[in-house]
Amino acid sequence: MKTIIQIVLWIGCIALGYFIYNSITGPIKFKEVKEERFSQVVAKLKDIKNSQEAYKTINGKYANDFNSLIRFIDTGKYVITQQRDSSFLEMNAAYGIEMLKEVKIIDTLGFVSVKDSLFKTDGRYKSLMDVPTAVNGEKFTMKSGFVEKSGYKAPVFEVKVDKEVVLYDQPKDLLAREKAALSVEEVNGPTIYVGSMDEVSTSGNWPAVYDRKEKK
Repeated sequence: MKTIIQIVLWIGCIALGYFIYNSITGPIKFKEVKEERFSQVVAKLKDIKNSQEAYKTINGKYANDFNSLIRFIDTGKYVITQQRDSSFLEMNAAYGIEMLKEVKIIDTLGFVSVKDSLFKTDGRYKSLMDVPTAVNGEKFTMKSGFVEKSGYKAPVFEVKVDKEVVLYDQPKDLLAREKAALSVEEVNGPTIYVGSMDEVSTSGNWPAVYDRKEKK
């Protein structure tokens, strides 16, 4: 009986030690995984944002789906222009004399491919809709439209993904805490997103640390 009690106590000690160890290292490992995966998601969202801004520059609105956006990247072109000042003499009917009139002339110098401008030879734009690290082929959710501001209809868009899709294999308690995060140093809320369907904004909800990670 004494031997059995000792074995049970040893098992209890080992289990307790494991739980203590896991309670300390668990959040550390979670943070490492989170930051690595969030960095990949943020990089993809930045690509989408840049592509949408190019689409708006040429079309006056944002793309509503990824197929349209990718097709635009493949075929779209920026117009390169040059503005110069000029002048000429024009007869003024009221005074009966020629008067100097100044004008601005815009010359078209050529065209630049949107694909070359944004991605060069990198073909990563073809998978803009795919969420990095997702195991079940999950896609980003994208919407676009217009909001009225001071009598003007401004184009807007939003792209987002639930944190649970990105952190699918992480402890549920730590994931729940992450989805409720509210801090200037964290990605706030249950989703990672860029843009807004309610405000004229192309900002994302990630902190500056993820911008610094990408620059490195």
